[in-house]
Amino acid sequence: MKKVWFITGSSSGLGRILTEAILLKGEIVVATARTPSKLQDLINKYQEQILVLELDVTNQGQIQKAVSDTISKFGRIDVLVNNAGFGITGATEAFTNEQVQSQFIANLLAPVEICRAVLPYMRKQKSGRILNLSSVGGLVASIGLSIYQSAWASVRH
Repeated sequence: MKKVWFITGSSSGLGRILTEAILLKGEIVVATARTPSKLQDLINKYQEQILVLELDVTNQGQIQKAVSDTISKFGRIDVLVNNAGFGITGATEAFTNEQVQSQFIANLLAPVEICRAVLPYMRKQKSGRILNLSSVGGLVASIGLSIYQSAWASVRH
């Protein structure tokens, strides 16, 4: 039986590479992205294996809808990959409260919310895997990335 993968941040970077690799293996991917049109080439190539859903991971309503739509179509989620995230650079004292909050919401709280949405289904099916991706930035400091790295350090510990 093909596994159903639910991957956040599928339109670029590691999420895109992982999405393509899983599709190439013949598995089913629910590829989520803030801009689903960036995945049109994969839809064209893997139309029987892919479901592309719009998902801003900071939007709880969209999280619930994406998980519900996945369950409606496939009946399960076998692997959740929390990959979506972003970073801002600059001097710590120059960031607004909104910018700081956006880093913690996207990089720390959103994966928690997605897990909370998926776990009841995994418990019901008595199986599933969750992969929460992080950043080396949570372990190693870099100039100008203090807020981004603080959010990832929270994920790692």
